[in-house]
Amino acid sequence: MLGKMSGFIDCHCHLASTDFKEDIHEVISRAKKTGVRCALVVPDLKYELPLVCDLAKTYPDFIAPALGIHPVQGSSPDNLRSVSWDDFEGVTELITEYKENIVAIGEIGLDFTPRFIKSDSDKQTQRDIFKKQIQLAKSLNLPVNVHSRSAGRPAIELLKSEGAEMVLLHAFDGRPSIAMQGVQAGYYFSIPPSIVRSEQKQKLVKQLPLEKLCLETDSPALAAEKQTRNEPCNITICCDYIAKVKNITPEEVQRVTTANALKLFPKLDKFFDV
Repeated sequence: MLGKMSGFIDCHCHLASTDFKEDIHEVISRAKKTGVRCALVVPDLKYELPLVCDLAKTYPDFIAPALGIHPVQGSSPDNLRSVSWDDFEGVTELITEYKENIVAIGEIGLDFTPRFIKSDSDKQTQRDIFKKQIQLAKSLNLPVNVHSRSAGRPAIELLKSEGAEMVLLHAFDGRPSIAMQGVQAGYYFSIPPSIVRSEQKQKLVKQLPLEKLCLETDSPALAAEKQTRNEPCNITICCDYIAKVKNITPEEVQRVTTANALKLFPKLDKFFDV
C-alpha cells in the first residue's frame, strides 16, 4: 500500500484539450505509471467546461475537475481575445450545479498580454469577472486556481483585496519579489516542466520556500522542450529540477509538494484513500 504522501499531484493541466482527444487513455496510463495520483484539470476556453465534467465522470480515479472562466476566450485556440461578460453567462450556474464535484474554481485570473488587451475596459472587465469568481469560490469554500500572465502584481493585489485565502498561482511569470507578496499572504505557486528552460522560473524557485510550492504540467503546454506536447507524466521533470535548485532530493520535493497540494485542495484526499 502506498503511503499518504506517496505520489505526485499535477495541480494544473488541460486534459480536456483537443490535443488529447485521440489518446487520453494512454496519457492517463503513462501518468499513473510515473506515480501521478491525480490531475487537477481546468478548462481553457468556455466550451471546455462541460468537457472537463465529462472527463471527470469517465476517469473518477484520476481526474479532479475545476471549473471557471479563463481571462482569454474565443471560439477556438486560433481566435483569442480578452474575456467578455457574454463569456461569463451561465458560468456561475454551472459551477453551482457541480459544486460538490469540483475541487477548485479555475482557471481564473488576469491576462494583460498586449495582443489580447485592446483598451483599459478590457482590463477592467477581466478584473470584474475575476472578482466575481473569487467571491463565488469563497461562498462555496473552494480554492482558486489562478492564471496571471503579464499581470502578477495586479492579480496578487486583487486576490488580497478580495480576501482570497486558498490560492494557487500557476506558472507565475512575475518577479520573485512580487511572488513573495503572495507567499506572505499564504498563497502557493505551482511550477511546470518548462522551468528547465526558464531563467525566470529558476529564480522563482530559488527564492520561494518549498513549503509554498506545488507541481504542475499545464499539459499540453509548458513542456521542457518548446513546441512539444506536454503530459502529466512529465511532472518528474519539474520535481527533479526543483530538487537540483534547492539542493535536496527529488523524494523530498515530491513529499512536500504533495502535502502542500493536499492542504490547498482538501478534496484531493480521496485520491490517496486507497
